[in-house]
Amino acid sequence: MEETISLKEIFQTIRKRLWLIVMITAVAVATVGVVSFFFLTPVYQSSTQILVNQKASDQPYLNQSDIRTNIDLINTYNEIIKTPAILDLVKKELNLTEPLGDLITVGSSNNSQVMKITVEHTDPQMAVDIANTTANVFKNEIVTIMNVDNVSILSPAVVPENPVPVKPNPMLNMAIALVVGLMAGVGLAFLLEYLDNTIKTEQDIEKLLELPVLGAIAQIDLEEETRKASESGKSRNKGRGDSLGA
Repeated sequence: MEETISLKEIFQTIRKRLWLIVMITAVAVATVGVVSFFFLTPVYQSSTQILVNQKASDQPYLNQSDIRTNIDLINTYNEIIKTPAILDLVKKELNLTEPLGDLITVGSSNNSQVMKITVEHTDPQMAVDIANTTANVFKNEIVTIMNVDNVSILSPAVVPENPVPVKPNPMLNMAIALVVGLMAGVGLAFLLEYLDNTIKTEQDIEKLLELPVLGAIAQIDLEEETRKASESGKSRNKGRGDSLGA
């Protein structure tokens, strides 16, 4: 037999386990917030732009083939920048021991002669130093490596007055935790409801036996009934005593 769940049952299940959903969501958001604000190290980003272009010539117009060649070379330059031939010199100049390959990202826009070197570091000043040093070393070394002199620094990296970390983003992390917490809470609520096979109401009996309920036994509070009987007995005894006294 195929079971169907109505919207009413869904809302009833959510309302019944609302405390569980709220608790899981609150714990998830609070945990992610605490970790993001107090335990994760802020990471800062700095970028420098370099232009791939031939040196000025006596020609009064731009040579399209030279531009096309420069654009094609950018893919090669992207790989060269992250090789030990460049990064080892950067580390030596800055007296660094940490690997730089994972800190540096090189990219360029489509059909553009501008390359962007982006560095992420926990120290904003060091991020700027690595980006600028990498650009300078690459500009100097590419002459020897590729036997061309077509690289110039277009926009060096600078430290802003109030550096803002690019990650972690506590508000975004907490928003994600809110969604995940709600999904986990609702999922757990329906799982508990599905695993709960106890019979609690007349509707449960009708659904299980597929028979109409003809009658139900009301729940009797023994303590309340005992108290009422005791008070009733005292009242009768008091009335009898008053009658005898008269």
